[in-house]
Amino acid sequence: MAASDKVFAGSIPKFYDTLMVPLIFEAYAIDLAELVAAFSPGSVLETAAGSGVVTRALAPKLGADARYVVTDLNQAMLDYAVTRQASDSRIEWRQADALALPFEAASFDVVCCQFGVMFFPNRVAGYAEARRVLRPGGRFVFNVWDRIEENAFADDVTNAVAAVFPHDPPRFLARTPHGYHDIALIREDLSRAGFTDIEIETREKMSRAPSAREVATAYCQGTPLRNEIEARDASLLQLATDRATEAIASRSGEGPVAGKIQAHVIVAAG
Repeated sequence: MAASDKVFAGSIPKFYDTLMVPLIFEAYAIDLAELVAAFSPGSVLETAAGSGVVTRALAPKLGADARYVVTDLNQAMLDYAVTRQASDSRIEWRQADALALPFEAASFDVVCCQFGVMFFPNRVAGYAEARRVLRPGGRFVFNVWDRIEENAFADDVTNAVAAVFPHDPPRFLARTPHGYHDIALIREDLSRAGFTDIEIETREKMSRAPSAREVATAYCQGTPLRNEIEARDASLLQLATDRATEAIASRSGEGPVAGKIQAHVIVAAG
């Protein structure tokens, strides 16, 4: 993973939340919130919360006396998430590294993480930290994207942007968000961290947007792919977005567009 893969700053948080969240994250956030709420937890820790899409879905489903600690490594994303969340005395916002959680052992009933573990520089260490702060019988609930070829828009954008930079193609999407999709490896990493009861389900959904342009803008300007493009030539950001727009339109048409997305949903305990 490149250092720029973890940089969600500048205009990225806003583009991410207003474009990427409804495009690919919201539907899985609703799923994750329902899964967590079904365990009736009295205390929840969310790591890598991003712009707060899971927080917004889960908070209304928790009990009146629940404790909900929401964390992210990137303060800029956390700051943005706070502005999108209704005032709620049950929620504590805190900048934190998922690999070095500032909480005592056995503090939470559930640890949840939406599409964040792919960014962990050491996933086994991150899983071990989640297990450390879980109470006996607690659960670690998270999801990861399947391989990029199973996610139409991400694949189209990656190929289109690569054509703009043929000698040094930006590979953020394939390398990081879609780079941790091997179910056997996920099981192995969780087992190495001490989890003994691991359930993994692959869920397919449809990603929809009003136009190919909106999808291209979301990926090229609302994710760290933007950092990769600008590091090569900032003047080509618009061209890269245009090429991605054309690639998506060629597959999905000029009007409202739809594309397959697919992810693995994991519940680990023990």
